[in-house]
Amino acid sequence: MRTPGMRRVLAAALGGLLALGVTACGSAEGEQAEAGPTAGPDKKITVYSGRSESLVKPVLEDFRKATGVTVEARYGDTAQMAAQLVEEGERSPADVFLAQDAGALGAVTDKGLFTPLSAEVLEKVPAEYRAKGGEWVGVTGRSRVLVYNTDQVPAASLPKSVFELTEPQWKGKVGVAPTNGSFQAFITAMRVEHGEEKTEQFLAGLKANDAQIREGNAPIVADVDAGRLATGLVNHYYVYELAKEKGTAVAALKAKNHFFPDGDIGSLVNVSGVGVLDKSAGDPDVRAFVDYLLGREAQTYFAEETYEYPLAAGVDSAPGLPKLSSLNAPDVDLGDLADLETTVKMIKESGLV
Repeated sequence: MRTPGMRRVLAAALGGLLALGVTACGSAEGEQAEAGPTAGPDKKITVYSGRSESLVKPVLEDFRKATGVTVEARYGDTAQMAAQLVEEGERSPADVFLAQDAGALGAVTDKGLFTPLSAEVLEKVPAEYRAKGGEWVGVTGRSRVLVYNTDQVPAASLPKSVFELTEPQWKGKVGVAPTNGSFQAFITAMRVEHGEEKTEQFLAGLKANDAQIREGNAPIVADVDAGRLATGLVNHYYVYELAKEKGTAVAALKAKNHFFPDGDIGSLVNVSGVGVLDKSAGDPDVRAFVDYLLGREAQTYFAEETYEYPLAAGVDSAPGLPKLSSLNAPDVDLGDLADLETTVKMIKESGLV
């Protein structure tokens, strides 16, 4: 049995810099409906979700209505949910892990807890957005960007590489969220692509250049739009969320997305994704759920409501977004992003937290 101390190590390794301990709580998503053609014998599955309840609950409810399968969802930070799965092992009640990023999926994969998905499921999504061994598949894509205030940063002076942000002209002008999972995944990808030494230099350079610390992507984008920050490293969809929150068009915001060109690591495309626990292999209700996430209805929901890139079903991305195929993202194997422990240690040693 793992001790509390070991649990803390797991939490740090899988997400770091979060409140220690697994705090996810369970909630049943409505009552069972009459079984549809895809429903299994018990018409019920358990999903551990590293994505927020406000985002995921509508999808789970629509799935229940479509299939008659009830979903018991347990919500928490992706790193915490991955840590809980690793701690529980074969004893876990979870059938499915719905994760915010590929790093958490890779950490669970490394423990041998997922069953390989069928070729029919995997082929719905491009190869670069699924595990090489078939243990998980991407549901949506999200690109890293530099959000910038158009009054403070002329388009002609935007950096061509994320590494330029450690140069003197950007001193005090760059917002980062070092405790955020997407920033940690980005730094992990930098380690994979450019090595430990260059990544350490980048983190130290951000610290020396007076990077402005925020708790998450949304506060960075809000501060950039309000002129309190000049730029920030975030995921692409936060400007769309801010526009929706303010009841205005994205074009009316002062905050704009800059996609780094030429395969720069600053334009990493990560995924939210899904893996099926080994004990649930062959469960038709679980298969129906995975198929639903990759089907037109759910993919359209993510495109229109969360402004992420749909990865399956031929659904278009949100108006105004550059096509995913046009981003020229770095060629990083997302399955290599599982080692968050080293990343968290490097971020802490840099003094950013």
